[in-house]
Amino acid sequence: MTGSGGPEVLVPREVPTPQPGTGEVLIRATAIPVLFPETLLRSGAFPMVTPPPVVFGHQVAGEIVDVGAEVPHDLVGRRVVAATAGTGSYAEFVCTPAGNTTFVPDDVSADDAAATMMSGSIAVALLEAANLTGTETIVVEAGATGVGSYLVQLVREFGAAHIIATAGGATKTAHAHTLGADRVIDHRAERWTETLTADAPGTIDVVFDSLGGTAAAELLGAMTPGSGRMLSYGWLSGAPAQVSATDLIPSGLTLTACAGPAWQQRTDRARAGTLARIPALAPPVETVLPLAAAARGHELVESRRLLGKVILRPGATA
Repeated sequence: MTGSGGPEVLVPREVPTPQPGTGEVLIRATAIPVLFPETLLRSGAFPMVTPPPVVFGHQVAGEIVDVGAEVPHDLVGRRVVAATAGTGSYAEFVCTPAGNTTFVPDDVSADDAAATMMSGSIAVALLEAANLTGTETIVVEAGATGVGSYLVQLVREFGAAHIIATAGGATKTAHAHTLGADRVIDHRAERWTETLTADAPGTIDVVFDSLGGTAAAELLGAMTPGSGRMLSYGWLSGAPAQVSATDLIPSGLTLTACAGPAWQQRTDRARAGTLARIPALAPPVETVLPLAAAARGHELVESRRLLGKVILRPGATA
């Protein structure tokens, strides 16, 4: 990554193979997911831990080929997914702390593990935090792709009785139905929140909010007084949920912001359980590109037209 900007700032370069330091492992990458939050970091919308020029990327699936001091040598040869410390995964070889790795089950491909690592783990963590009892009606925003698609697929396992999803456009609306939603509302339609609130006043127990903006506040009228809870984990609309205490208190509702270091620890703990569930989930990978085509991968993710994940493949050619 040569600087902040459009996808064109991602250019292939030859760099030395990193060497694992104390407590680190060296991973030969086989699958690298392109994440939507990475497009925001690349564009300069959020600050990076290490400013460019830098090897970009946050997650990787591959095989441990070397270890640093204080790391058991028997880890060499293990298939893992791993999070980096903020940079470095868009590469053939990646160094990261050993504690940032999770073993990949034998029946899970590297592509599926890489694609599911972030979105699936967040979904599992959200479902655990929601404390579902088996009777709830829930709303999953953006339920056709990313975290939302895993929420729709897994939420009955965690206790939901009725699933309402939102999605953008006819293709994604149909896809959310196939994933298991009982009802799907097109959130590109004007006044979609009014439609949902009018149809289900005071009956929505849990909202998984990824759109943010004004929609979050507009859905409060549909939520169950005294027990309704909203878990906010994204703002695809471009702004965080516009909800204040004065919006929540009259009806006894709660809003949980799912972000920050404590939340990251929760998603990390959910990773192993997520990977074990992959064989039962809809295939998450849609496009595989050579690592050198990372810029094209970012273009595809930013288009928001895909239903599945983009994976970068080291060593592949166009």
